[in-house]
Amino acid sequence: MHNHNHHHSPAAGEAVSDGIGTGRAFLIGIVLNTIFVAAEFAAGFIYNSMGLLADAGHNLGDVGGLLLSMTAFILARRRHAKNYTYGFRKATILASLANAVILFAAVGAIAFECIQKFRHPAEIGGLPIIVTAGIGIIINGATVIILNRGRKGDLNVRGAYLHMLADTLVSVGVVASGGLIMWTGLSIIDPIVGLLIAAAILVSAWGLMRESIRLSLDGIPEGVDIASLVEHMEEDENVAAVHHVHVWPISTTENALTAHVVLRELADLEPTRNRLRAELRSHGIPHSTLEFETGATVCPDTAL
Repeated sequence: MHNHNHHHSPAAGEAVSDGIGTGRAFLIGIVLNTIFVAAEFAAGFIYNSMGLLADAGHNLGDVGGLLLSMTAFILARRRHAKNYTYGFRKATILASLANAVILFAAVGAIAFECIQKFRHPAEIGGLPIIVTAGIGIIINGATVIILNRGRKGDLNVRGAYLHMLADTLVSVGVVASGGLIMWTGLSIIDPIVGLLIAAAILVSAWGLMRESIRLSLDGIPEGVDIASLVEHMEEDENVAAVHHVHVWPISTTENALTAHVVLRELADLEPTRNRLRAELRSHGIPHSTLEFETGATVCPDTAL
């Protein structure tokens, strides 16, 4: 006996509070950071600062990441499509993966430029670095605040949030390097800070890449323990056993499950179904497909 039940949680990022939706939050972040990236690139070239250019390169990657995340958010709101029964919700996972790739590319470019700077050092003014990066702290910090509320249950939003948080901390580091250059007169501090920036990006990019690849391959979503899930389902008074369990992500905010459930009393199927559905929802699985069996049933899928 097969039973299919749905419960859809809000689409990716719809829960950003205080009247600012995720789509609007992404848009504000994109506009603010695009303006700042242009200014930072210009300042980096004018004052020959690798720290500013590295930070601008990172910020440019984050603008692209915000664009990807916003596009995925818009696509995810299309719940159904002719040839896509889950709609385009998985676009949020692909956007997270693309964000990770962009960050890895940025790390390579920054590291290369820093090495060139070590080989061919140049004089750098500390004050312009401090002023420009200080503006970056304000802009990046504002974007972090805007994205903060929507990050907890969505890898897509969390990826953008972590990028902007890293940018804020990186800008703090650039301000510190500018102060050290003014104090010591050592321009070599600039490429050193650039390499530290690259290392910080690499750490955040690796975590995002690992999680995005796992979700892209329909791996078990973070925070879902199948053994614990089965144990809770089997605690139901009418459930004798649960087997053939599969859990995978539909998007960065929604998980799905299929399972075979062996019932003690077939007559109590409906209330059992409702209890199991509530249990699964409490474990972050809003979309479930359950196949019910009796003890006398020989399951044809036990070898799968």
